[in-house]
This record gives sequence, structure tokens and C-alpha cells, in this order.
Amino acid sequence: MLEIVLILVAVALAAFAFIATRQPDSFSVSRSLAMAAPASLVFAQVNELRKWDAWSPWAKLDPNAQNSFEGPDAGVGAAMRWSGNNKVGQGSMTIVDSRPDSFIRFSLDFVKPFKASNIAEFSFDSAGTETVVTWTMSGRNNFVGKAMNLVMNCDKMVGGQFEQGLAAIKRIVEAGA
Repeated sequence: MLEIVLILVAVALAAFAFIATRQPDSFSVSRSLAMAAPASLVFAQVNELRKWDAWSPWAKLDPNAQNSFEGPDAGVGAAMRWSGNNKVGQGSMTIVDSRPDSFIRFSLDFVKPFKASNIAEFSFDSAGTETVVTWTMSGRNNFVGKAMNLVMNCDKMVGGQFEQGLAAIKRIVEAGA
């Protein structure tokens, strides 16, 4: 009986591994929100990393997370490192492209709970009296990422956090507009 159980477990693991390898090699998560504020106000919230605690959904997941900053206060070269609980993990992000009031790109490196290197981008598009902000994260899916996609909806999970962050930015910039 034990042999049959072990064979069934081995077959199930092999099937899971095979299905995981068939998942996409890359991913992209993106969310957008219109804000009744000029692009310059919204851009400043993202381009200056010390302002992220006011709106980042991860700051609320671990208010005791340790953050450190390097480089300039804002723009290309500005960097933040964080270390927090298991919901926040450990990693760093560095602004690698910053075009005033229109676009910011980050190099995003996670150390814990798993290693990954991704790209995050914010675009700011003026639409009349509003600014449409789009937050995107993209990267390569290694085997662990592919396997995670089988057991949880990463787009829904990360996308939900992006939605929370964008809503918090909206509250801040619309109060200041």
C-alpha cells in the first residue's frame, strides 16, 4: 500500500512540475487609475522614495520594516533598501530612468522570501484636468515563479496591492491639488 501511495505522490509531483514548466517565461502586472491632480504632484510622490511610506501598500503590511536610502533624494540613482516581516520580505529598488511628470522606471531586486529581479514602471498621462497613472511590474518567470502561478493568482494578488497603492496616492494628491 505504501508503494502505491509513493508512486501516486511521485506521479502527482511530476505532473505538477511538467505543468509548471509549461507556464509563460515572463509576466507583467499592470493597474491604472485616474487622479484629479496635475502630473507633477503625482510624479513627486513616486520619484521621491522617502514619500513611499505614505502610500505604499507594503508599508501597511509591516509598519516596523526597516528602510534605508542611498543616492540622491529623487530621480535617477535614488535607491531604497527594505527589510521586513514575511509579508514584506527584503530587497531594494533603484530609479534607473526618470522623465519629469511622465515616466519612472525602477530596477527591483527581491532577496526574501525569494530571489527575483524585476522592472517596475510608472507612467503619468495627462488627460484634461486628470492624470492617469499606470503602475506596471514585469520580469522573467523562473521555475519557482511558474509553480507559484499554479497555486495562486499573482496578477490578482500583486495587482490588488497596486490598486491599493494607487488609491492611496490619489487620496494624497487630490487633497493637495
